[in-house]
Amino acid sequence: MTAEELNNLPDLISTADDTELADWEQGEGEDEEKLYEHFSIRIDPQQSLLRIDKFLVNRLEKISRNKIQNAADAGAILVNGKAVKPNYRVRPNDEIAIVLPRPVQRYTIIPEPMPLDIVYEDDTLLVLNKPAGLVVHPGCGHIAGTLVHGLTHHFAQLPINQQGGISIEGEMRPGLVHRIDKNTSGLMVVAKTDYAMTHLAKQFFNHTVTRRYVALVWGDFEEDEGTITGNIDRHRRFRKVMDVYPDGDYGKHLVTHYRVLERFGYVSVVECRLETGRTHQIRVHFQHIGHSLFNDNEYGGDRIVKGTIYTKYKQFIENCFELLPRQALRARVLGFIHPETGEELYFEAPMPDDMTKLSKMATLYRSFRLGTITAPCGY
Repeated sequence: MTAEELNNLPDLISTADDTELADWEQGEGEDEEKLYEHFSIRIDPQQSLLRIDKFLVNRLEKISRNKIQNAADAGAILVNGKAVKPNYRVRPNDEIAIVLPRPVQRYTIIPEPMPLDIVYEDDTLLVLNKPAGLVVHPGCGHIAGTLVHGLTHHFAQLPINQQGGISIEGEMRPGLVHRIDKNTSGLMVVAKTDYAMTHLAKQFFNHTVTRRYVALVWGDFEEDEGTITGNIDRHRRFRKVMDVYPDGDYGKHLVTHYRVLERFGYVSVVECRLETGRTHQIRVHFQHIGHSLFNDNEYGGDRIVKGTIYTKYKQFIENCFELLPRQALRARVLGFIHPETGEELYFEAPMPDDMTKLSKMATLYRSFRLGTITAPCGY
């Protein structure tokens, strides 16, 4: 059965809520909080001394003692604000906080060979460059041809199939500790062991991972850098997209920092740094301040937002849209602590061809407006 035939099968998930289905239909989001569970427990004053791994197995449903022990070894279990080992004995009035990857939802994963742009790999994890257009994990309308299918095939070819992250039986979210949109390209880290997944999950949950994106947005900025804040939640009417609620009526408070890298007059190149991670955060934050991402068809960037009314300019923009038929967003920088070695890893991906060509066209158009060339790209 082909990937297209599989994708046309009836929905396999009958228990998903509207929000989950909306995420899947979009492809991928950036909402890391959905990937983790954060438990907070206060120990009863009459509690007797008991190993914390045994206590948590009895207290938390459907979580194995081995998973609890891995979480403790990864520093993801805190008692009174300090990381503890599995043999720590809980005491009356202790306050326990624990971060665990959420239980995965089952799919039948048929491994699919696909080219993977792997920039780093060892026995613990890998870092790859996801192309635009590739859905990260299976979901409604995408039960084949996803990155997970390609990763499953890749890991099956290794001399030793690591336990934990990737399962040939097929898990909906094998090894994934964060996500990026279907039509956003860039760097992702994938865990290959349970320990690595828990350790990386803690880093993402605590927002200690370095992530920087590059975007081409409509309009110019008065300042060279700035910060966008505002609660983000599902749009009240159109559930497939997000919206900003500045009064805090809905959603969660989110922060996006940006720095202008280059100005082309009608569009600008900006670098974005996230303090948080939420579905479509960059896209909806920039729409909120009037600078939608170039050719973002869900947040108003797929039409002329800034510029002239002249026919040549309109034709130029249409040609740019054809060159980059997606939102102009790239996950360019990724940095984190290696779960096993403690080494600080830092990766920076080059800009993809479509965004590079788009920047060159914008440069030519700016030169045309300044009168240093006769016409942009032959127009």
